[in-house]
Amino acid sequence: MRTLACFAPLAAVLAFSAAPAMAEPALISVSLGPDLQEKAEELGPREVQEQADRLAALVGRALAREGDLDGARIELVLTDLRPNRPTFRQMADRPGLDGHRSRSIGGATIEGQIVTADGRTLPVRYDWHSVSLADVHGLSTWADADRAYRRLAANLADGRYVNR
Repeated sequence: MRTLACFAPLAAVLAFSAAPAMAEPALISVSLGPDLQEKAEELGPREVQEQADRLAALVGRALAREGDLDGARIELVLTDLRPNRPTFRQMADRPGLDGHRSRSIGGATIEGQIVTADGRTLPVRYDWHSVSLADVHGLSTWADADRAYRRLAANLADGRYVNR
């Protein structure tokens, strides 16, 4: 009986080392394009950075479910960002704006590239903006931008990298 007890930990170690190694998740970075960097002061730098972080988080979650881009480096550039409602900065700069009733066409444009684990470089381009005020359904400041992020994330997870 003692001999079997001695082999049990060894068997566990061998079984663990025989298991396939977990792939590294995709590394996602989001930067701001030059035009958006200039516009960030008008929109509010903190809110613009929060949107870049939100984009990275949504893409990361979508890719974690799929795993097709494990080990890849995803470099996204937020080139355009438009809110549906005035940002805090815009309301502070123009007190006449109504944060609840003022609405506008929002959305986002994202470009960049994916460098796969095997070294291939794939272009990324995604653009989504409301066409009219009738299309604006969300109540949040960044509803349409968030829709763009979610659609891009779903496209990347499905292997579609360019929408134009």
